[in-house]
Amino acid sequence: MNGNKWKVMAAAVLGMTFAGRALAAEVIVNGSTTVLPFAQIAVERFVTERPELKMSISGGGTGNGVKALIDKTSHIAMASREIKKGEVDQAKAKGVDPFETTVALDCVVPLVHPSNPVENLTFDQLKRIYTGQVSNWKDVGGSDAPIAVIGRDSSSGTYGAWQEMVVEKGDGEKKSRVTPRAQVTASSGAMLTTVAGNKFAIGYDGVGYVDNTVKAVKVEGVAASAANAKDGVYPLSRKLYMYTNGQPTGDVKAFIDYLLSADGQKIVSNTGFISIQ
Repeated sequence: MNGNKWKVMAAAVLGMTFAGRALAAEVIVNGSTTVLPFAQIAVERFVTERPELKMSISGGGTGNGVKALIDKTSHIAMASREIKKGEVDQAKAKGVDPFETTVALDCVVPLVHPSNPVENLTFDQLKRIYTGQVSNWKDVGGSDAPIAVIGRDSSSGTYGAWQEMVVEKGDGEKKSRVTPRAQVTASSGAMLTTVAGNKFAIGYDGVGYVDNTVKAVKVEGVAASAANAKDGVYPLSRKLYMYTNGQPTGDVKAFIDYLLSADGQKIVSNTGFISIQ
């Protein structure tokens, strides 16, 4: 679980444009701040081989990326969760046919401050912390200190994954909600810096963001790792996606093919995420 120098750049909504000598074509990419670190590097390298192509990439969250695809203001939506049925319905009503391509794997990792003695948490403990039923670290094997719950905004795909896999786990029709005391962060990078700056905090992030400013906590005794994600052993593993309007063609297909190539998947691994090869 290596951090990378791109996490600070990905902490905010980014809008970078990579333009070649001509502006004959353009591909717009928008969405998940989890996917952004490796997608951004891939864009930079891809356009060096295609100087006639203009590409722009921004990370405003999975929900915003999918909305941009539906509104036809983006060619590619980066996503850290599967597209929702309601989003598919909205897309089709506007003549958009979302097509899913898996580009990487990820582990959603519970994070605490490095000084926190807690090494492992169960699903039940994580759920009770995030729903406010447990509010002191001593109740989950830590020190006698209040728990500062850090979450993501609802447009985040990582928020959606955490909600489904942890907060709502085992629920019936009535879904559990995150405690209103939770502090909401706007991006993956902001989550990391918030947890790193609060010795009582707990948060969660994609594996590519984890560095030595925080401590990764095991889930049900299993550590987040590439091997455990690929084997399906880590219980909070997930896929990362690119969504397009129908099967990708032309410049959009060329870029996604590059990301799926050996060089593209090396970028995925080098930024701390997990290749699908």
